[in-house]
Amino acid sequence: MSLLSKCGTCLGKQSLQAGDFLRRICPAVSAASQQVRNLSIHEYMSMKILQDAGVPVPKFAVASTPKEARAAAESLESKDMMIKAQVLAGGRGKGYFDSGLKAGVKMIFSPEEAEQLAEKMIGFKLITKQTGERGRICSKVMISQRLFTRREFYFAIVMDRATQGPALIGSSQGGVNIEDVARDSPDAIKTLPINIEKGLTREQCLKFATDVGFEDLSEQAADIMVKLYAIFLKKDATTVEINPLAEDSSGHLYCVDAKLNFDDNADFRQKELFALRDWSQEDEREHEASKLNINYIQLDGNIGCLVNGAGLAMSTMDIIKLHGGSPANFLDVGGGATAEQVMNSFKLITSDPNVQAVLVNIFGGIMRCDVIAKGIIMAAETLDLKVPIVCRLQGTNVEDAKILIATSRMKILACDDLDEAAKMAVKLAAIVRLAKEGGLDVKFELPI
Repeated sequence: MSLLSKCGTCLGKQSLQAGDFLRRICPAVSAASQQVRNLSIHEYMSMKILQDAGVPVPKFAVASTPKEARAAAESLESKDMMIKAQVLAGGRGKGYFDSGLKAGVKMIFSPEEAEQLAEKMIGFKLITKQTGERGRICSKVMISQRLFTRREFYFAIVMDRATQGPALIGSSQGGVNIEDVARDSPDAIKTLPINIEKGLTREQCLKFATDVGFEDLSEQAADIMVKLYAIFLKKDATTVEINPLAEDSSGHLYCVDAKLNFDDNADFRQKELFALRDWSQEDEREHEASKLNINYIQLDGNIGCLVNGAGLAMSTMDIIKLHGGSPANFLDVGGGATAEQVMNSFKLITSDPNVQAVLVNIFGGIMRCDVIAKGIIMAAETLDLKVPIVCRLQGTNVEDAKILIATSRMKILACDDLDEAAKMAVKLAAIVRLAKEGGLDVKFELPI
């Protein structure tokens, strides 16, 4: 279910930590600037991957219940620890739980405290700026050794679209929001493109560590960078982000927090890795879409979109925004969809209570317009759709498709021009929204 991106500002989503600053500091690395549709795994999973590769990380343990949290804290044999909610969202430390607990990352000083806090974390939703009011469920907590750090650095490996290969990003100002560093101290961020054919040498890492400001820690930093790059390649990663990469009181470097994302296209050769995907952290409709082999991403608007091709889908959402509307989803039905798959796509779209109109935009090349038309009619009949459907079809068998729609007696509004179709969808969605706000029931009759 790999997509190019969530279409930047058009889709209004928050970026990853290795994000927006890349447009300003290193535009070439813009692939990480957008919310790419890739596998994300929990922090404790990332830490285990690093640990297995010989990368230094603090001691940690994972718990699914408050009692397990107590036992995990006891196993660390330390009086200085951290408890971290395992939720796939940024800003955990500034979030809050629907249990009333503030912050998803807290310092703890005893196993008893670990158990008490776990009772207010596990089974509750953590709300952050990134999750919105819906929040995300916390099913596990990670108890980790608390390091007393002297210096904190930022390090990441991302994909560089300009050089068509990976790039290193580093900063002497770690442990904080890297976008803030980019805004306030852009010179503090260093980048190094990597030649994908020649690879990354230890000498390059050593020079990069010196440039970033690791100083007497450059040897340690270079060793860690080499190991992280090996993980990046071996695991088909798209992002390896360490924030902070910190020096403890004894002068040793540790990866204190890790975020790893992986290319969805590598699913076929990373089966063990992709088995770690936590669907409880993703929208239920997206989970259902993955089982149906449909490229679907839930958004916050009110106009459902059914399109063939990722590029056309993003263009369709752009034109909806241009005319004052807001897309409710990204849905690419693909080039070989059947009528049944089209119906399932409608089922996904209309299961969102926010959808108040649906815009179908199909350019038939491999995909035949008459197959799409049959799927739309099947969906309208079977699902008893109450929202208006605006349909723009062009390409293979388009005339047959128009005949099918015209003779179906279903309330499907056909439109040849995409601009007009988008305007119509936006207007109809506005009518439905106003009617709902006024407690009225709206029924559409053809012609409108």
